[in-house]
Amino acid sequence: MTKRVLITGGAGFIGSNFVHHWCKNHEGRAVVLDILGYAGNKENLAGLEGQDRFRLVKGDICDSQLVAALLAEEEIDTVIHFAAESHVDRSILGPAAFVQTNVVGTFTLLEAFRDRWQTQGKPADYRFLHVSTDEVYGSLEADGPAFTETTPYAPNSPYSASKAGSDHLARAYFHTYGMPTLITNCSNNYGPYQFPEKLIPLMCLNILLGKPLPVYGDGQNVRDWLHVSDHCAAIDGVLHQANPGDVYNIGGNNQVKNIDIVHQLCDLMGELAGDLPQPPRELITFVTDRPGHDRRYAMDIAKIQRELGWSPAYDFATGLRQTVEWYLNHRDWWQPLLSDEYKGYYDRLYGDR
Repeated sequence: MTKRVLITGGAGFIGSNFVHHWCKNHEGRAVVLDILGYAGNKENLAGLEGQDRFRLVKGDICDSQLVAALLAEEEIDTVIHFAAESHVDRSILGPAAFVQTNVVGTFTLLEAFRDRWQTQGKPADYRFLHVSTDEVYGSLEADGPAFTETTPYAPNSPYSASKAGSDHLARAYFHTYGMPTLITNCSNNYGPYQFPEKLIPLMCLNILLGKPLPVYGDGQNVRDWLHVSDHCAAIDGVLHQANPGDVYNIGGNNQVKNIDIVHQLCDLMGELAGDLPQPPRELITFVTDRPGHDRRYAMDIAKIQRELGWSPAYDFATGLRQTVEWYLNHRDWWQPLLSDEYKGYYDRLYGDR
């Protein structure tokens, strides 16, 4: 059956990559709901607007009337929920927006979808897929086992706590109402269209601009890196193959220390970017560690490999080189993002450390 999907946050980094993936691989209508805030960019969806089976709606997922009207008007049978405030540093500076968007917004979507699903007679093929993060699990010891789908939640930042709350709501709607929800928890994504507050694009742009490369603490924090294209393929698989109520961890099998990534980016930029204002490694600046900074994340992806046959296609070296090349070749995409507001935010985070 051809699905009619509502993709929330579809103008953001992961969401826009998934919209392109969906429109390339599936028929049916794709409706994007995005508030088009600082990280939501219409340019991420270039080439799709104007197509009959695509629609972009500017709006807030907390607007219950708008959400309900969209579900009814577009005859939506599937929600893929990416929309979220997602940057840990911003959640430390201002946690209220994270609770509002990530918890209240998810609740609003779940309620509207539940009403539509029940009104339509509880169709078996309806799905609500909630996209979440590995950060809900907390922090791992250096030599500890990876997170599994049964790892207890232990969020350590306002961001991860708000995502944990939204995960619990999605789970509760399945167990309480029988609503066909799915949850995916992913590791750190990288790739095209990522807003330059996150580690990889931030380092690339700062190298080009000759600005300091801020590294928290001792730089030994470990993350599992997942190419956004692999993530999109995994979500597609969960949506079409998983059973209602299922939860899947999605990771890239690429555990790398933050300082090692910065070194790799310095070397790649030195190789690929041509003339630079300063030798990249000389820009590395260790700054005061982030409060509550989780030491290590790692995802056990055995379940999704075993049950759905998905595995990451990208090795980190290939994916990182392609990502650096993308930012070098798309200056017209990121240069407008370097606004006074962004520069002021960057200075508040790193300028006095």
